[in-house]
Amino acid sequence: MHINVGLAQIYPKLGDVKANLAKHLDTIQQAAAQQVDLIVFPELSLTGYQVQDLVPEVAIRPVPEDETFRALLDASQQMDIVFGFVHEDVRQRFYTAAAYLSKGQCLHIHHKIYLPTYAMFDEGRYFDQGEYARAFDTRFGRVGMLICEDFWHMSPAYLLWQDGADILIFHSASPSRGLDAGDRLSGSRWVELVNQAYGSMFTNYVIHCNRVGFEDGKNFWGGSSIVDPDGEFLTHGHYFDERLIVHSIDLNQLHRTRARLPLLRDERPELVQRELGRILRRDGA
Repeated sequence: MHINVGLAQIYPKLGDVKANLAKHLDTIQQAAAQQVDLIVFPELSLTGYQVQDLVPEVAIRPVPEDETFRALLDASQQMDIVFGFVHEDVRQRFYTAAAYLSKGQCLHIHHKIYLPTYAMFDEGRYFDQGEYARAFDTRFGRVGMLICEDFWHMSPAYLLWQDGADILIFHSASPSRGLDAGDRLSGSRWVELVNQAYGSMFTNYVIHCNRVGFEDGKNFWGGSSIVDPDGEFLTHGHYFDERLIVHSIDLNQLHRTRARLPLLRDERPELVQRELGRILRRDGA
């Protein structure tokens, strides 16, 4: 099976859900013209990243009765959609969230697990932590989603792999952090290395969409990419510019790679469980 994937590397308008929804819907129409099957938007694509005290004002609930969510559910009749938003639950807790929509249904919502609260980041002041990393079924197979800092920690990606995900969807609002010794963006270097590592270690597809633009002195670098199960980039390196990147992936490559490199077959999660139990007991003593 081949899937046309669209990476919607957009520049959201901070705090303006209405304007950002319009941009989503317009980008989805552009993607439909290119026969896209799955479109992925960046982290907090409906709100912008630096929402801070605006969190309660920009939050939505993922139910058909919510006008914004309903519009994207309707749009998902054309293609599967992954987008980022602030999720307000029934007890007024707020999460950085990613939703996967398909054929008018919400198949899964992921809450960001790791909230960076260091250096230029202050997410722990405004958001609650997610508690789950779970794969889910789609018409393209089993998928797992993570948000930005989540995929700097190996455990959530490993859990999704063990839960059956063959496609890992990562989206982010990753800012530039200067240049490394080779005049390469240091933030992009680390993210691209992690994406390639997960593709090759888990023999999975890794789809990553990062935003562009400026907020509060932060410059978001884009660089959205797709890595195949051999750890090779199919597309990457489109820095700083707002654009829709379209590329096809071949799910048969999962079979070809795993027949040659049976890392999934030979993995021993029961050993990991046993040894983690031992480590936790020791550290708790």
